[in-house]
Amino acid sequence: MEMGKEIRRLREDRGITQEALAEALNVTAQSVSKWERGTSMPDVQMLPQIAVYFGVTIDQLFAMGPEQQMERIENRIYSQGLLEASEVRQLEQQLAAYSGQPNLAGQADTLLTKLYNHQAEQYLLLAVKAGKEAVEKTGGDPDAISELANAWGSCISDWNVRNHHALIEWFSDYCRRHPENRAALMWLLDNLIDDRRLAEARQWMEKLARMDHTFRVPMYRYLIAQAAGEKEETAARLHELESMEGQEWCWAVTLADIYTLRQDYEKAIAWYRKGQDLQPSPKYTDSATSIAHIYEILGDAPKAIEAYREKLRLLREEWGIVSGEECDEVERAIRSLR
Repeated sequence: MEMGKEIRRLREDRGITQEALAEALNVTAQSVSKWERGTSMPDVQMLPQIAVYFGVTIDQLFAMGPEQQMERIENRIYSQGLLEASEVRQLEQQLAAYSGQPNLAGQADTLLTKLYNHQAEQYLLLAVKAGKEAVEKTGGDPDAISELANAWGSCISDWNVRNHHALIEWFSDYCRRHPENRAALMWLLDNLIDDRRLAEARQWMEKLARMDHTFRVPMYRYLIAQAAGEKEETAARLHELESMEGQEWCWAVTLADIYTLRQDYEKAIAWYRKGQDLQPSPKYTDSATSIAHIYEILGDAPKAIEAYREKLRLLREEWGIVSGEECDEVERAIRSLR
């Protein structure tokens, strides 16, 4: 990260002298010369002024490579809540520049998707907050209730709204063109099952079975049988799943999810804890979050708080996260439970 060389490159690209740059920044030409030769560095308080002058970010002054820039952008997206519109535009511009480079295009577009998803999630949180106030202030106006429910991700009974046909058609086409992509096939199965398009789900299930030899095959067979109301097949597949020792950690979390939906919360918590124990470091926080939600459903605030504190511990010890929106969100949940 040689800032001096980057300042020199930016200055020469603009076609100005050291003296002209010095005058614009209200420093001496000798200072600029020392920066460019690497014998001294600009005062940290000057960095915003230099960045504005050249029309770049402060990070660019440090001449970060694309990989470092990408990592910085991802960390920035998740470091706080709603980003300012000006910062979103800046990140969009940076990612657009990388999207034009073949070796970086996929990663750049993925980060752009993460940026938009993050902003959408933050706006939905604001919509929920405003919606609660609207319902209270309007005395339960149906339109206000409807908007609050939509913002909160409520289930919707209307088939024309809740079905996933557009997503299914896109993923079906993608899976036909890329039959080896297991991740895409699993998303397709999830949505086919949710829409109760079980005949199609069974056909795609057989394609998964030919490429996958993990717990995922009996898991989807369980989900299809359950959706079809086949009680004996459902029980047989659940027993098969529980018997599959030696699987990766998400096998245990899958069983935890199944038992949560069956409202067998004691077994669910045990499987979530097993899943967390099986995970290699850095461990995800999903199991702790799920356990906290279960205890909230059960009305056990002390145990829910304990689970949220476990999530904070994982963020701190496994990921080195001690502040920011991820921690703030957990702290807010703990305060509301108190």
